[in-house]
Amino acid sequence: MFIINHLKRLDWILVGSSLALVALGLVSIYSSSIARDNFGNFEKQIIFLAIGLLGMFAISFFDYRLLRNAPYFILFLYIVGLIALAGLFIFAPEIRGTQRWYRLGGISVDPVEYMKLILVIIAAKYFALRHIEVYRIRHIVLTGLYFFVPMLLIAFQPDLGSLVLLGALWIILLLVAGIRFWHLAAIITVGILVFAVGWSAFLLDYQKNRIISFLEPELDPLGIGWNQEQAKIAVGNGGIFGKGFAQGTQTQYGFLSEPQTDFIFAAIGEEFGFLGISLLFLLFTLLVWRILKIGAGAQDNFARLYATGLAALLIVQAFVNVGMNLGFLPIIGLSLPFVSYGGGLLIVTYIGLGILLAIKVRD
Repeated sequence: MFIINHLKRLDWILVGSSLALVALGLVSIYSSSIARDNFGNFEKQIIFLAIGLLGMFAISFFDYRLLRNAPYFILFLYIVGLIALAGLFIFAPEIRGTQRWYRLGGISVDPVEYMKLILVIIAAKYFALRHIEVYRIRHIVLTGLYFFVPMLLIAFQPDLGSLVLLGALWIILLLVAGIRFWHLAAIITVGILVFAVGWSAFLLDYQKNRIISFLEPELDPLGIGWNQEQAKIAVGNGGIFGKGFAQGTQTQYGFLSEPQTDFIFAAIGEEFGFLGISLLFLLFTLLVWRILKIGAGAQDNFARLYATGLAALLIVQAFVNVGMNLGFLPIIGLSLPFVSYGGGLLIVTYIGLGILLAIKVRD
């Protein structure tokens, strides 16, 4: 009886919209698997979904106030994440000049996804206790240090996409917490200087080429500008109704690189057209609305800030991914939440939703 009552109190619109996004992604992953005659990613994504859902429902039974009231437990989770990121330099294989994933059998594990969620929790807890004095420099610096240490490890991998995402997430949380304009201007100035140094010290040639190809794709349309041009062609091919399931030329004939991860938005646009993209946007908007609604109805600052941070994490990642596919942002390697293939992102995001459901049940 307890379980039934608990399930009744969950936000099933939130759960349903997330499942619909995953289903749309699975359809696209299956379609792009047909031409390659390899359905391994499709099968693994279903397993990842099952694990993520089990994790979400299990965590929804726990009292979220443990995260709010147990600083040492959160610190432990944070240190585990740092160790996992540092361990990449020792145990992770080098792939295209980067060390980003642990290999466990046929599965790649990216600890960055775990770290993103931990940082949302840490920032929510920190600002919940100090939101009326966030204008003090020391609070900006201390939260910046929490973000800076994992970002430094990520920079050395290097992983430009996650670096940009965490930086944007920190700034958004500062804005929500009430940072002053001049402090924000100073942070942005420092960020520009850091990027200038990082261009020479950290970015690999292929990452620089991605940014250059975004600024001037006509310099090498068959080389560094190829992927983005093919993504835009794929979206344009779709028209209103799309070319049909498994009928996309760019997707099926290999012109569109990574149609199951970075460019799944373009694959959906080509085969399901404007209607498919509209459905994707509608579902994502519904999901974010429910996240923010739960946060707005919460009884404490931690829960509200956590919901805002989770929504910001999903919005920034989706915005960058769509921008990459449409050509108004450079290709920096960020997947589309719930839709793209990837176990780490899917499982951790569902765990994040599990914490949100625990807030919904108890508030």
